[in-house]
Amino acid sequence: MLFSLAWRNIWRNKRRSLIIISAIAAGLLCGLFASAIMFGMGESLVTSTINRDLGHIQIHSSQFEDEKLLTDTIPNPQKIVEEIKEEKNIKGITSRIVIEGMGSSATTSNGLRIVGINPEQEKSVTNIYEQIVEGNYFENARRNQIIVGKKLAENLGIKERSKIVLSFQGFDGSIIYGAFRVTGIYQTESTAFDRVNVFVREKDLLSLLGSQMISHEIAIRMNSEQSADTLYSVLKSEFPTLSVKSWKDLAPELKLMDEMIDTQLNIFLGIILFALLFGITNTMLMSVMERVREFGVLMAIGMKRRRVFSMIMIETISLSLVGAAIGMVCASILIAYFGSTGIDLSTFAQGFTAWNLSPVLQPRLPGTFYVSITIMIIVIAILSAVYPAIKAIKLKPANAIRTY
Repeated sequence: MLFSLAWRNIWRNKRRSLIIISAIAAGLLCGLFASAIMFGMGESLVTSTINRDLGHIQIHSSQFEDEKLLTDTIPNPQKIVEEIKEEKNIKGITSRIVIEGMGSSATTSNGLRIVGINPEQEKSVTNIYEQIVEGNYFENARRNQIIVGKKLAENLGIKERSKIVLSFQGFDGSIIYGAFRVTGIYQTESTAFDRVNVFVREKDLLSLLGSQMISHEIAIRMNSEQSADTLYSVLKSEFPTLSVKSWKDLAPELKLMDEMIDTQLNIFLGIILFALLFGITNTMLMSVMERVREFGVLMAIGMKRRRVFSMIMIETISLSLVGAAIGMVCASILIAYFGSTGIDLSTFAQGFTAWNLSPVLQPRLPGTFYVSITIMIIVIAILSAVYPAIKAIKLKPANAIRTY
């Protein structure tokens, strides 16, 4: 009976109720969509970094990360790769030769990170092969082919089929030079990455070095984040003399952002709901003051004050939940639509790539976020109802009945 009476009271003034419901729905719609964009940007940054270079786990020699010297190689890399392949939930694994060097064109030179790869193995770990905008990804068997970033190509004034000379220090300290032909130009979400990273076949690097198989880095891609955490613990114990790091260790700023983003979004929506609190309180206070005589009659005929208090609470929570439900449904539809089509901001691509972000935004919110918002709405509704409800139960029936 109390619920039925509270529901009818909400619609006694339809215009006022519809206004506050619309305000709650609009506030949540905008807040959730903005949160979805921020969450999607954060997730995109983490995903693109893993896809572009890191993988989920990397293995190096314990000395390599300090100075990145050519001699700091992983002992028996092929054996380690074969052992890791036996583990479950591995999507791909590749070994790399990583050398700090210089790249020179006919006009200028640039510092480089030269990465020697097995092209087929690299495909299973990173998506550089999908980012080719000119040329191809090692499609023919010619020697000394190189793939460069678009930003580096612009800096060096080179294009597809241009020649670039790489120079780096050999094992004996002498400077090694090698002429490479540009077979492909890639473009990722990160201009910083594109500016310094070049990819060549590892066998071409080994030929210049006059060396047998070596590896400075083993990168592993997993089927899921959970399986990556499990394998990380296993590899740490299996290879105690090597440096085994997850993407969270390799990019701690992304780990911090990944951990903080839910809290940040909850605070953001909390501020929006806190602003709505005053609107809901004002609406319910007006509703109470218009029904002073009614409350007086109800208490005079025996309705207990706690039931009056509960009725106002139910009215406020119901009003808020209706607005919240409309807002969340509209927001989920909008997020689902733009999550699949994306929001193309290619006009501002240069600014986005400077921050390692894709210019195509794909909003997304986890389902658990809607649960926390529903709880926040109920809490805000209860807080909004307290003052109007106290005003109602403090009325004296005899005086309230005389009010017109």
